[in-house]
Amino acid sequence: MQQCSGKMSNFITDFFTYETTKSVVVKSWTIGIINRVVQLLIITYFIGWVFLYEKAYQVRDTAIESSVMTKVKGFGEYNNRIMDVADYVTPTQGASVFCIITKLITTENQVPGYCPESELKFKCENDSTCKKLMSKPSSNGLLTGRCVNFNVTHKTCEIKGWCPAEIDEIQPDPMMEVENFTIFIKNSIRFPRFNFTKGNFLPNINSSYIKQCKFDFESNMYCPIFKVGDVIRFAQQDFTTLAKKGGVIGIKIAWVCDLDKAHDECKPAYSFTRLDAMSEKTTGTVLCDIILLNFLKGADQYKAKKFEEVSDSHIKSNNSLYRTRDHSQHSIKTDENFSKDSGAFSIDRYS
Repeated sequence: MQQCSGKMSNFITDFFTYETTKSVVVKSWTIGIINRVVQLLIITYFIGWVFLYEKAYQVRDTAIESSVMTKVKGFGEYNNRIMDVADYVTPTQGASVFCIITKLITTENQVPGYCPESELKFKCENDSTCKKLMSKPSSNGLLTGRCVNFNVTHKTCEIKGWCPAEIDEIQPDPMMEVENFTIFIKNSIRFPRFNFTKGNFLPNINSSYIKQCKFDFESNMYCPIFKVGDVIRFAQQDFTTLAKKGGVIGIKIAWVCDLDKAHDECKPAYSFTRLDAMSEKTTGTVLCDIILLNFLKGADQYKAKKFEEVSDSHIKSNNSLYRTRDHSQHSIKTDENFSKDSGAFSIDRYS
């Protein structure tokens, strides 16, 4: 009993004791300089990076609310017809996504009825051929299973639909006036967390400025009116190619606002890109070359086909041969070891 009470007394005494750290001052230039440099780096990191650059003390709102209204203006001539907005813009004006039609294939006097298919892939000799093609969904109407005369030279399968069937293999010239059309964009945003609202109509934009401005990155970077040709050029695309083949161009409006500053400092930043562009093949080609030349079985043989080593004797002999030709543009004959390979070597083909 006495032993138990002694342990309890020691526990209470230890529990209510106070410990304090002991500082030792080391008078060493080396240790002192290292200590102050580390402290300075830590202070610089927090002040420079965390507070000034990253602004970690700020509250951020990424749930931005945005509305976009667009309007296209311009007139063009196509197939001896004057085209206005109602003819070449779809859907109707005002949507954030719209399509400007640059080429139009018109099939005059179409009426519902029966007629031969216009596409050659539905060419036939008899009705049995057409019955086999009835499951194809790419026809211009409902296939009836009959083989009828398309013209005096060949037959095609008959369809039920709008006749005559559209011939979309023709290549009409695009409406080049589209390059000078203008796009008006009105964008309003709101940061709900701060109840902050802003639009791309800045305070210095008035009616007289709107009537004459066109967006550019140098003098009118906040003008909300964009020339179609400029938009395509800013996206690093060729207008003629897009007008013939089509494409999807995106206009991005970025709002990165620091509300610690004046509200007038919150301004939009426009960028332009092509959204449907094919991905570059370079990266995939390089990666495939690395795998082919280093990891696959027979890599040495592939390297021998792809790379060619040219010695100094080859260069000297070729140069002397070239000089004896009196600087003419004749081809230079090399020895039999010279590779005639173009560099593109097919290993196999896909099934």
